[in-house]
Amino acid sequence: MATTTRRCNTCRRNLVKMPGSQDETCPVCHTVNLFSQKIKGRVLFRIGQFITASVDQYHHDQQIQRSPQSSRLPHSRIHQQYPHNQGRKRAVLCGVTYNGHRKKLEASVHNVRSMQQLLVNKLGFPNASILILTEEESDRSRIPTKHNMRLALKWLVKDCQQGDSLLFYYSGHGCQIPDEDGDEIDGYDEALCPLDYRVAGIILDDEINATIVAPLTHGVTLHVVADTCFSGTLLDLPFMCMINHRDGLYKWEEHQLVNKGTSGGKAVCISACADDQNSADTSAFTGKAIGALTYSFIQTIQNESKLTYGRLLSSMRKKVNHAQQAVGRFVPHQQEPQLSSSTKFEIYSVPVIF
Repeated sequence: MATTTRRCNTCRRNLVKMPGSQDETCPVCHTVNLFSQKIKGRVLFRIGQFITASVDQYHHDQQIQRSPQSSRLPHSRIHQQYPHNQGRKRAVLCGVTYNGHRKKLEASVHNVRSMQQLLVNKLGFPNASILILTEEESDRSRIPTKHNMRLALKWLVKDCQQGDSLLFYYSGHGCQIPDEDGDEIDGYDEALCPLDYRVAGIILDDEINATIVAPLTHGVTLHVVADTCFSGTLLDLPFMCMINHRDGLYKWEEHQLVNKGTSGGKAVCISACADDQNSADTSAFTGKAIGALTYSFIQTIQNESKLTYGRLLSSMRKKVNHAQQAVGRFVPHQQEPQLSSSTKFEIYSVPVIF
C-alpha cells in the first residue's frame, strides 16, 4: 500500500500517511489530520480545546466586530489603554498559560511576575512603563491574544528615540513552520503562539522583525528574552553567536539570507534554545515551576556585577545544564540558551546594559 503525502491544514508542514493509518498528528502544531477518501479535503480534529473566559471573550468580540452596528476600535484608541511612552525604559512582558489546553504551561505567569520584579527592583524600569499581558489580567486589552500582542509590540517601539532601552519578554509556546519567502537557512520560520493561535494564527518571526527590529533608530537598544521552544533565530537577526564549549572561543555567523537589520539601532535576542531544540519549565531550581531560561537569566543579572554578554550567556548555559542534569531531561537535544544580534560585537568586553 502506498503512502500519501498531505499538508497540515494548520501550519502547512508536510505529513506522510503511513499504510493502514487513518490520521497523522502534526509534530509542530499537534493537529490530528484525518485521511479519508470519503471526505472531500482535510478534516481536522484539534487536540485540546481552549476553555478560558478570555478566549470565549475573543469569540464574542469577533461576533461584535462583524455586526453592522459596531466597528473595530482604531489602534489609537486601544493604545490609550496602554501606558504612555514616557521615560527612557519600557517593556512588554507576555506570558501565555493556555488554561484548559493539554499542553498548559504552569510557569508562564510566575515567569512574568519574576521578570517584572527584576526590571523594577534591579534594572530601573518604572512600573508605569511596563505592559503585562497574561490570562490573569482583568483588562481585556492585556489578554495575550494575537491582536493584543501585535498592539503591544507596536506600542513598545512607538516613537522610540536615541537613549531608549526597550525590552520584550515572552514565555509561552513557540513553533516552526515551513518558510515560504526563502529567507531562512534551515527552511523554517519560527513563531510565537498567542492564546488564540488556533483561531487567529501564530505570529511569525518575519512579522516580529518588521514590528520591533526594523523601526529601531540610532541610539535605541532592544533586548528580547524569549523563553520558548525553537527560539534561536526568533527575531530573524543577521548574526548568531557560536561558542566553543571547551575553550570559550566564539564567532559570529550570518544566519539570514536577507538583511533584516535595524534603522540604526541595536537589537539583541537572548533565547532559550536553538531552533531545533525545546525549552522547558523546571522545579529543579526552587521547587516551584519556572522557565529554565527565565531563572538563569534573572539569577545571573541579580548576582553578577560588571556583566558582559559573554559572561551572561556562559552563566545561563551552566545553570540550565545543571538543572538538566538534576532532572535528567532534554536528551538528546539539550536546551542551550542562544545569543543573536543585529550587529557583531566583542561579547567578553561589551557590558550588558538595560
